[in-house]
Amino acid sequence: MSLFESKRRGEMSPASKWLVYTLLFLWTLVVLFPLYWVLITSFKLPGQVGDGPDYLPFIDYRPSLHAWKYIFVDLGSDTFRPYLNSVIIASISTVLAMTVGSMAAYALARLHFRPRLLSIGLFLAAFALVIWLVAQAGVAWPIALSAGIAVFVIAVPVFARVRSPRLGNGDILFWVISQRILPPVVAALPIYIMFQQLGILDTHLAIILTYTTVNMPIVVWLMFDFFVSIPNDIEESAELDGASKLRIFIEMVLPLARPGLIATGLLVLILSWNEYLLALFLSTAKAQTIPLLVAAQNATRGPQWWYMSVLILIMILPVVSLTVLLQRFISKGLLLGAVKG
Repeated sequence: MSLFESKRRGEMSPASKWLVYTLLFLWTLVVLFPLYWVLITSFKLPGQVGDGPDYLPFIDYRPSLHAWKYIFVDLGSDTFRPYLNSVIIASISTVLAMTVGSMAAYALARLHFRPRLLSIGLFLAAFALVIWLVAQAGVAWPIALSAGIAVFVIAVPVFARVRSPRLGNGDILFWVISQRILPPVVAALPIYIMFQQLGILDTHLAIILTYTTVNMPIVVWLMFDFFVSIPNDIEESAELDGASKLRIFIEMVLPLARPGLIATGLLVLILSWNEYLLALFLSTAKAQTIPLLVAAQNATRGPQWWYMSVLILIMILPVVSLTVLLQRFISKGLLLGAVKG
């Protein structure tokens, strides 16, 4: 019976420990085996990959650096350019999404907004006018944008006395996160046409702006919960001393929400790093990212698994390293505890 009884209160019994650790070990094998399979495939020749499953280097097969030499030496700049593009695009878009999204989340957590539904409708109408002027009337986009802004500014005071329902912070927050419900492929073509008109297709700027816009709702949604959980007593005291909202946000709120910022930033970085569909639409050669290079290994002769395995390994290495380094910030319970403390 001692195997099924714990020696101390709050501690598992020996039998329970054996069962739990056995299950965890088996699950670890399930999770790590695909990575091991990719690793050993990267050291195989094309003929060895087609011969069937071999698991043990120097026993089942003789390892070769053929794929690694091709990726890093024969391709050379064709490998490093997409990799550098991914580093630049993912890093800058993550910083922009975190900066703007965190400020928006803090505003929704601390301020009360009551926008009129009519004003939102007027803004959408002005935006539709800009699109029509550019796409149908052939007006240059700076002139069309100026016209749209002028129409909106004039229309708001004109309809100021018209009664209209008002929205709240909850409605705004739901609208923000609803942008992620829309499949990216639906927005890909309009984004492509817009950047084509602006002449910035296949540039870092186009992809950075797109990734920032796509990932910002996630930042707002996650950071809103962290900011709400922070007591605002200290902020109110700072306001009485004359501190501005921006200064309170930078010097007081952000340090308290640092675990949430790191965890959310890591998630956004991973999403930007692995994004494929939008990069496929918005880039060809100059701004090509590493996911596109991996997909390009599916040539006319079929998937070249040996080259693809090498690219996958160097692609996931930075993300895995950051995840291991920042793993203590990922647990939601630890995050909330750190914020409340």
